[in-house]
Amino acid sequence: MADKINGIDIRILKLLAKNARLTYKELAEILGTTRQRISRRMDRLERNGVIKKYTVIPNYDALGYVHVILGITIKPSVSIDEIIPALVEDENIKIVERALGSHNLVIHIVGPKDMKELERIINEVSRKIPGIDKLDITFVTETVKFEVL
Repeated sequence: MADKINGIDIRILKLLAKNARLTYKELAEILGTTRQRISRRMDRLERNGVIKKYTVIPNYDALGYVHVILGITIKPSVSIDEIIPALVEDENIKIVERALGSHNLVIHIVGPKDMKELERIINEVSRKIPGIDKLDITFVTETVKFEVL
């Protein structure tokens, strides 16, 4: 099967996870292959949805913001699928994740350091979620490690 992920693909993903600014030429040099081969593999990884997005990981504190994670448990009678579209559209919400365990919905918010304004944002987000059984708020003080593979 031509679309099967192999060791080279994993190595490409790990290199890009550490530095998404690497060029195809740089990737090829590191991996001992050609720029054209990297280009074909990257096109395939993107087309197949393996690579969803290229992004940065900002230092929110340096920008004057706080990173807050809401762990939310929704009552079984409420459909998470009906809630998600409204959350995805909210500009204060940066990540929406379905989960298993203590919470079935995890939301990452980036907001101002002003606690009253942050409280307003969290309340606004909470109102978009019917059937909250439990809500835990965690303030992220520092991202010490962030790896995707």
